[in-house]
Amino acid sequence: MICQKFCVALLHWEFIYVTTAFNLAYPITPWKFKLSCMPSNTTYDFLFPPGISKNTSNLNGRYEAVVETKLNSSGNYLSNLSSRITFHCCFWSEEDKNCSVYADDIEGKAFVTTVNSLVFQQTGAHWNIQCWMKEDLKLFICYIESLFKNPFKNYDLTVHLLYVLLDLLEESPLLPEKGSFQIVQCNCSFNECCECHVPVPTAKLNNTLLMYLKITSGGVIFHSPPMSAQPINVVKPDPPLGLHMEITDTGSLKISWSSPTLVPFQLQYQVKYSENSTKNMKKADEIVTATSLLVDSVLPGSSYDVQVRSKRLDGLGIWSDWSTLLTFTTQDVIYFPPKILTAAGSNISFHCIYKNEKKIVSSKKIVWWLNLAEKIPQSQYDVVDDHISKVTFPNLNATKPRGKFTYDAVYCCNEQECHHRYAELYVIDVNINISCETDGYLTKMTCRWSPSAIQSLAGSNLQLRYHRSSLYCSDVPSIHPVSEPKDCHLQRDGFYECIFQPIFLLSGYTMWIRINHTLGSLDSPPVCVIPDSVVKPLPPSSVKAEITVKIGLLKISWEKPVFPENNLQFQIRYGLSGKQVQWKMFEVYDAKLKSASLPVPDLCAVYTVQVRCKRLDGLGYWSNWSTPAHTVVVDVKVPIRGPEFWRIISEDTTKKERNVTLLWKPLMKNDSLCSVRRYVVKHHTSHNGTWLEDVGNHTKLTFLWTEQAHSVMVLAINSIGASSANFNLTLSRSISKVNIVQSLSAYPLNSSCVILSWMLSPSDYNLMYFILEWKILNEDSEIKWLRIPSSVKKYYVHDHFIPIEKYQFSLYPIFTEGVGKPKIINSFTQDDEKHQHDADLYVIVPIIISSSILLLGTLSVLHQRMKKLFWEDVPNPKNCSWAQGLNFQKRTDIL
Repeated sequence: MICQKFCVALLHWEFIYVTTAFNLAYPITPWKFKLSCMPSNTTYDFLFPPGISKNTSNLNGRYEAVVETKLNSSGNYLSNLSSRITFHCCFWSEEDKNCSVYADDIEGKAFVTTVNSLVFQQTGAHWNIQCWMKEDLKLFICYIESLFKNPFKNYDLTVHLLYVLLDLLEESPLLPEKGSFQIVQCNCSFNECCECHVPVPTAKLNNTLLMYLKITSGGVIFHSPPMSAQPINVVKPDPPLGLHMEITDTGSLKISWSSPTLVPFQLQYQVKYSENSTKNMKKADEIVTATSLLVDSVLPGSSYDVQVRSKRLDGLGIWSDWSTLLTFTTQDVIYFPPKILTAAGSNISFHCIYKNEKKIVSSKKIVWWLNLAEKIPQSQYDVVDDHISKVTFPNLNATKPRGKFTYDAVYCCNEQECHHRYAELYVIDVNINISCETDGYLTKMTCRWSPSAIQSLAGSNLQLRYHRSSLYCSDVPSIHPVSEPKDCHLQRDGFYECIFQPIFLLSGYTMWIRINHTLGSLDSPPVCVIPDSVVKPLPPSSVKAEITVKIGLLKISWEKPVFPENNLQFQIRYGLSGKQVQWKMFEVYDAKLKSASLPVPDLCAVYTVQVRCKRLDGLGYWSNWSTPAHTVVVDVKVPIRGPEFWRIISEDTTKKERNVTLLWKPLMKNDSLCSVRRYVVKHHTSHNGTWLEDVGNHTKLTFLWTEQAHSVMVLAINSIGASSANFNLTLSRSISKVNIVQSLSAYPLNSSCVILSWMLSPSDYNLMYFILEWKILNEDSEIKWLRIPSSVKKYYVHDHFIPIEKYQFSLYPIFTEGVGKPKIINSFTQDDEKHQHDADLYVIVPIIISSSILLLGTLSVLHQRMKKLFWEDVPNPKNCSWAQGLNFQKRTDIL
């Protein structure tokens, strides 16, 4: 009868009044804990999970809630069943399995709902719970997993989390008023797992978070006891990222990883790995604080499985989830290090373990090769142990790129074979020249360097680093452990340029180039620079150039730059102005001088002058050249001489007068120094004495010759004065009859040159020079003339001669006493054809000789080519077997 009533009660819905009492909050632990709700009056031990101690009288069970159930049947009243059923809910964990329950002294509040209570009377209700703070420190998460499998599929699981973030930190906070709690609905999945998210402000990570769960399952509403936590103490980091394994330079297996985000406390890491090799199998679990772990005794062909998780190092915290499993298998040949980056001139070593099929080769049987072309001498081998061989390369030279390969391949081989795997050796010449200069204002220092020496190393990054000492440089610069990087910019000329500003003039700047690469870093030899010692001064200013009057020197003056204040030396360059100036240099070592005077060959030319300066003690650099200064052409002296001149005499027979026309050529700059303002003719006769006649800029003058002798002189006048040396010509009627030129011959050499020769007879007069006249005969053409020294007996006249024309040549002897009688010819000499032929020989003979030499050279080359062409396939009898021992120089008779 009782069983029948029990079954009826199981099939009907009843009303359950749920009363939840809160006492002290359960502190959330960093590990999982459980929530269990069970009837208090039942004697069924199976309602409690295994291992839990049930104690109805122990008052030490602090963390529970009471659920009271009142049964009302719509059809039958079950008088023999209790009308009131109380469920007690408590927290417990694997570390603390005591789930004590109050018997009478229970405080709390009652919540009533409708439920079929017999389901929970038989099994109770249990949940797994874990709460943590996400690594981003913004979200608090509670994960609830139901251990009660609801037989009523139409009952949905609904979970709400009620929480309050207390302002005061309390170890055992009492429950605040109900209205102060905030509520969040948890996300539940079909497998009755829920996740609750509580946002936590960053400023309140150390405050106490008080909360409880409201769970609706199978129509029953359960209220958990209150639980509390400080979010900062239950942070659950994200799983480590970037798990990586590699063989180190020492032959160990390096397991490394990185934390996903930054947290405000240090982490510890748990690494579990397993090794599977031909020799042994092992598993290990280690706790480390670094983000890497070294595993020793790595052998070829071994397999490693690794996982890592993290947790807060100090204080409470929750382990993160395990990272994704990573498997690493070592190769049959292990090089350590597998790649080396080093500087030229250094010594390095490679180690190797060689596995041939399933057996590790003895280190004594290992040989080393470079690029599979050069066997490394055994003197460079070392046996580390039974399986590890070592090779050392001393005093390395920089690697020469071979096509796309910028390294040398180092092979570790068995005595009989080489594996295709190899180690890579990169040797870089790190001797990078760094040059610095301080500007003339002493405000900044610019340093330059070229990366051309290491451009072949792909993936490298160059950086200038420096350390500034308080005063000067040490005798031997060294790389300081504390240094700073300097930004440098690539220029169009391929150099990097770095600017230090401001600068300390007397401080020592030790600098070097660091080559950063995935294989490591290299440093160039350090250099130490004192800004005051590398000053490039500003160029001298106010540079002026002039040709001094009367003295005739090129005078250059300048002003010294304001900085630096050291004594300076100066350098002058000067030359004739033009597109390509041919510079001449002059040094000035006296720091006090501000000018210099230099002799120049042409006082009437325009000179370009520039000046630069440098410290007198030799430190620093030459400044840039100053802005060019140019001289101005002015008269610096009186003309050196007057112009050469000649006279033409015309007679008027009707009036019985002789008119003399003087002709002269304009004076050149080198003679006029440097210009002519006018010409003045100086006359002298015995009757009229001496007088001057100003001609201005004209180059001829006609006057009447009336006396027996008339002397004339042409003076050149410039801004300084009259020419000091002048030509004098005396016109004398008596001397004009003196004849000393016995013969005159003219031989045309070509259309531009005529050779004249003459013979003289002895004379008592003082012969000064000759005047030669020529013109086209029978034409009123211009008379041309030139002055010939008295010592010459043959002269080449250069002019444009027309072969079909006849020319008149007149040779005048000029004496101190006057102009002698001329020798005149009206045509070329009769044997001109012979001289013409002789002249042609001078041209033709060299051409014939050159052509003959060229022809002989061509024939010799052709002979060699023909010999090679026709005799290439004919064998050398000396190489034949039948000809061995025969003397081909000795004649043999053929029978």
